[in-house]
Amino acid sequence: MSNSTATKRYAIALFELAQQKNELQSVENDLRELNVVWKGNKDLKTLFTSPKLSLDKKKALIREIFSNANPIVINTLLVLIDKKRLHEVTDIISEYMALSNEAQGVAEAKVYTTRELTEVERANVSSVFAKNVGKQSLRIQNIVDPSIIGGIRVQIGNRIYDSTLSSKLDRLKRNLIG
Repeated sequence: MSNSTATKRYAIALFELAQQKNELQSVENDLRELNVVWKGNKDLKTLFTSPKLSLDKKKALIREIFSNANPIVINTLLVLIDKKRLHEVTDIISEYMALSNEAQGVAEAKVYTTRELTEVERANVSSVFAKNVGKQSLRIQNIVDPSIIGGIRVQIGNRIYDSTLSSKLDRLKRNLIG
């Protein structure tokens, strides 16, 4: 993530505007989609960072490609094109998400399990671990990893809660071998 002052300023401005218009969730959803598209499509990034394409054509393409997106998101992208900062879009999205999560009392969590969690299990994990980090809830990204054998590993920021069978076996092995 970029620590650019400009990146933070754009993210704060975007967050405050979305908050004023009562569109935090709508903007957040569109930014999540934009992030997936931007990170997953190198050709799109190349196209929009190319000096061969005029600013007007870039703006027209943004309006066309993201026509169903929230106008706040579209206008932000247009400003980034004008200011030649479109390359910072993923960093701005990350900063926005952090601001949004903080305002909503939510933390991002990666949960590693041997199978996909049910909605009830997600809710239980969220309520138990959110308390541990002083948040109201967790936004869970469930990662299926058969190598953990059983149990669960939860990563929230730089905190890791690991009660997987594979880690317990590793600890046992270290204790036995010395």
